[in-house]
Amino acid sequence: MSAELLNRILEAARVGEDADWEFKSAKGGFPGSFWETYSAFANTEGGIVVLGAREEDRGVRLDGLTPAQIGDYKKILWDGLNNRGKVSRNLLAEGDVEVVALEGASLLSIRVPRAARGNRPVYIGPTPFANTYRRRHEGDYRCADDEVRRMLADADPMPADQRILNGFKLDDLDADSLIQYRQRVRATGAEGLTLAGLLMFGKDLAIRDPEAAPFYFVDYREKLDPATRWSDRVYPDGAWEANLFQFYKRVWPKFAAGLPTPFKLEGDMRRDESPAHEALREAFVNALIHSDYAVPGGVVLERYPDRFILENPGIMLVSLEQFRRGGVSECRNKALQKMFSMIGGGEQAGSGVDKIRAGWRSRHWRAPFFNVQAQPDRMKLTLPMVSLIPEETLASLHHKFSSRLDALSPSEVQALATAEIEGAVSNARLQELLADHPTDISSMLRRLCEQRYLVSDNRRRWTSYRLVASDMTPLAGSLPDLAGSLPDLAGSLPETMTGQQKLLQEMAAPVAAKGKAPSSEVRAVILNLCQGRFLPAEMMATLLKRKVKNLRQEYLTPMVREGLLTLRYPQSPTRPDQAYTSGGGKP
Repeated sequence: MSAELLNRILEAARVGEDADWEFKSAKGGFPGSFWETYSAFANTEGGIVVLGAREEDRGVRLDGLTPAQIGDYKKILWDGLNNRGKVSRNLLAEGDVEVVALEGASLLSIRVPRAARGNRPVYIGPTPFANTYRRRHEGDYRCADDEVRRMLADADPMPADQRILNGFKLDDLDADSLIQYRQRVRATGAEGLTLAGLLMFGKDLAIRDPEAAPFYFVDYREKLDPATRWSDRVYPDGAWEANLFQFYKRVWPKFAAGLPTPFKLEGDMRRDESPAHEALREAFVNALIHSDYAVPGGVVLERYPDRFILENPGIMLVSLEQFRRGGVSECRNKALQKMFSMIGGGEQAGSGVDKIRAGWRSRHWRAPFFNVQAQPDRMKLTLPMVSLIPEETLASLHHKFSSRLDALSPSEVQALATAEIEGAVSNARLQELLADHPTDISSMLRRLCEQRYLVSDNRRRWTSYRLVASDMTPLAGSLPDLAGSLPDLAGSLPETMTGQQKLLQEMAAPVAAKGKAPSSEVRAVILNLCQGRFLPAEMMATLLKRKVKNLRQEYLTPMVREGLLTLRYPQSPTRPDQAYTSGGGKP
């Protein structure tokens, strides 16, 4: 086992992936910062702390420890873990602490598991407030008091939505919602007014009462036309009682209409659904029943021509590994889960993730991917309606790398295709797409970098990889002569210009000729320049005689946010070769 662990440590030291790692020198004694890392790992996704190694600018240096140090540190570790004044809970078993032999020295490896829902928060010292940590990127950060309170609430065996609301009456429920729901299930069997009942059937003002769910907000957005901010939107605008039942009833037909496979609606109930429809409905209901309605941000569903995005507030109650594996059910709002299951929405046996994956796989689309955000806590699920390797992507890769591509394995081609489609690729993302072991994926990504297919951003544990810039092809719809020389565009356009280049220069002239132009005029020219083609910011800055940074901050970013412009790579906004279109292009 120690030989295998050493290989994993060496791999993590080299590329910083496979798991979450922390390297501490411990030459001068047992590191006091270990306990902060212990708390952070336990309250996030778990990880491995290696004593006897230290991080440097160039990577990780394995110094090793003496046998005497190993013995002393193991005693300090176990004494601290079993001291409630030092740390609130011991999560480690004997097998989680291993001595790994090096030449003439040893490393001490300590695996910290993710704490179960009922065991969080894990904190150091006498109280959880100001002593609870979570992991973010490469550091441990102290949790704010409201984060600690949410962990304490999640640890309560009583589901959050079953809290009885004092001072609320049946008059706070929307009678129409109750009647419509009962028509579906004949009787709810519910008694009393809980938070779940209010969320499901309540009046909007009552739901957002400070004693109930003051941050409650539900929002559905369609972004099908790049020329308009929203093609359609459903949110609490005062025209309807925006409880969860009404939101589901109004939004589900619109959301499901984005799937290319037709299906039959009888009223607003599903009939003859495809696996993809079942997957989308599962994702929709999951966003509602797993939300932490005490966290700001609300539930946001977005429908694009090529993907669905579902966001909801709150931290995950299971680890990312358990979530990806499926089969484990930990629902924050169990009463809501039961209510939706009675009308055909939501799984209760932990198979929801499997159903989502299987439904998407049935259409040969790219696997759904999940992101977790902290401060504020949010969960984001993206369901791309894009094939694993579209023909145009394969053609683009062949154009970039010619016959070199034929020598690659299917897994390597998939890695390059993912970088092309999504703007970047990472070990975690490939774990969702491939059956390969994470260590093998790390080795493959490193090999693709060495062979100049990919370039790493060197963020260590969260390293992502992009296609090498030197092999990039011109952006679709951009000017061939200019796209290949973007770094040189800070000056003026080349003297020898094609007809298309001259046309763009003429379009830009009204703004380029002025030192200062009205914002409305600049926006109109940008929309005209980007109509039917993708243009990078550098090219537009040259055409308009503006600084790239100012153009992005004052115009491009706000226009993307407003839906006036569309990114070529929407999932990677900061991609170096990002480009913009105002319609007619294919992102």
